[in-house]
Amino acid sequence: MSLLWTSEALVEATGGRPLGQMPEGISGISIDSRTLKPGEAFFAIKGEAMDGHDFATAAVKAGAGLLIVAEGKLPALGRLTAPMIVVPDVLVALEKLGIAARARSGARIVAVTGSVGKTSTKEALRHGLSSVGKVHASVASFNNHWGVPLTLARMPADSDYAVFEIGMNHPGEISPLVRMVRPHVAIVTLIAAAHLGFFRSLDEIAKAKAEIFEGVEPGGAVLLNRDDGRFKLLEKLAQTAGVEDILGFGEDAKAEYRLLKCTLEADHSMIVARIGGRDIQARIGAPGRHIVQNALAVLGAAHLCGADVPTVATALASMSAESGRGKRHLLQLPDGPVTLIDESYNANPASMKAAIELLDATPVSGNGRRIAVLGDMLELGDHSAKLHSGLADLISSTRTDLVLMAGPEMKALADTLPEGIRAEYRSGVEELKPLLLETLRPGDAVMIKSSKGIGFSRLVEAMIKTFPAHAGNTTQT
Repeated sequence: MSLLWTSEALVEATGGRPLGQMPEGISGISIDSRTLKPGEAFFAIKGEAMDGHDFATAAVKAGAGLLIVAEGKLPALGRLTAPMIVVPDVLVALEKLGIAARARSGARIVAVTGSVGKTSTKEALRHGLSSVGKVHASVASFNNHWGVPLTLARMPADSDYAVFEIGMNHPGEISPLVRMVRPHVAIVTLIAAAHLGFFRSLDEIAKAKAEIFEGVEPGGAVLLNRDDGRFKLLEKLAQTAGVEDILGFGEDAKAEYRLLKCTLEADHSMIVARIGGRDIQARIGAPGRHIVQNALAVLGAAHLCGADVPTVATALASMSAESGRGKRHLLQLPDGPVTLIDESYNANPASMKAAIELLDATPVSGNGRRIAVLGDMLELGDHSAKLHSGLADLISSTRTDLVLMAGPEMKALADTLPEGIRAEYRSGVEELKPLLLETLRPGDAVMIKSSKGIGFSRLVEAMIKTFPAHAGNTTQT
């Protein structure tokens, strides 16, 4: 078993006191007893809904090599015989370990934030940089007050590169996280109308995202979307934060990492981009113009990290979209196949636009139709009705044949769509499900998009369960 941390280093980093017979070390770190692997340390974090101390016994049964527990919870754990490190606060101990992991690392560190595209860009960076070195990156969307320190604490000492996603819902949330990560390169993907329920304007969102500049290492760089309307504001905020190396990516003629040519296909894109003064041709394995923009950021970050850019560019050909973020399934109806595009993880006006344009670019066969299945975009506050109804013009400009909608906020779009577009509205997911399944016919392309909290992933699951994967094709990439 390779050790991520020795017990001695764990005790020193967390400032805790060891209790019981300490193992030599631990192979990993977990905060979930259900996914814990034997030999890992279990940090009994107290969250909003659950307290990890309640699952300490389950963690021991799962093979935890070590428990990190709070002093105040120790009496309730008296019967456990597993070795422990006792600390005043478990989350603070995890943060300390994350800081220690960053201090011992020689990796080139990239941090990603933005209103849309954070996870997709992080995954593309993981995929591309893996072709030139050992990469550590967060799993899923571990981008909050516990996800970032957990990802840091899990970083192997011999990583060549590390990629961190940093998110926020409110001002002040990014600052403490980026000061732990201390990136050499900070990327802001795009400023868009996400979390508008917590902010008065897009400028306020930009200022909150700009907190990522505060943690950039001396001599480090900031990489901004040159095609974003908030570029100038972000550039000014980066300068105020003391960052000297501020670069742009995009189609804009002033972009240092510039898109020269782009051909969008149904399942991939072909690009030519000027990166570091040379023209790079690349095939981007996941489809969509928004993915191309992410790829420019990836190639720019690779260049800034000193990686071999042509090798990274070649690797992007084999990347694919993730579940909930554009993953494609080719499903089999009795009389032919249906293409399913799973965009069910999240939604805001910018990502909704990208998904609808992706559906528009997806071919149909025979009598097939392009079907948009749309659910509420959450956290838009007083702007919600206007932003939902505003999707009508976008849909009208595409070849969308049918719009199926559900959710209280999506009623605004249902009331706005012109009569020329066939549309059906239901109150919720369960009411929409039978309509969707009954509507499908061979050759259709179906795109399912909503905020995660609406539960549209259940529609994806229902389609996959009802209709088996097309022979020889479980997914398209």
